[in-house]
Amino acid sequence: MKTPSTTQLRTAIDVLNRLAERLKNDAEHSLNQLPETHLGDAYAARIRTRTDEQTLCIDAVVSQLESCRNSSNSMTEQPAPNHV
Repeated sequence: MKTPSTTQLRTAIDVLNRLAERLKNDAEHSLNQLPETHLGDAYAARIRTRTDEQTLCIDAVVSQLESCRNSSNSMTEQPAPNHV
């Protein structure tokens, strides 16, 4: 399998960050639509928990991709050894 380029890694990171933001916005919208009842509060708690779990997973993948991107950048910035 071919190693992704730094541009591909940056794009993946951007897409995942946008997905996390969208999840948060959708959850906020859903929470605003719920009635202020016991059932609404229970459903709100489930929405918050699910959103937090999803964004934590996304954040973990983003961290891994950033680490790969940083190591890829450092490898390309190192001068090639001179062979005599």
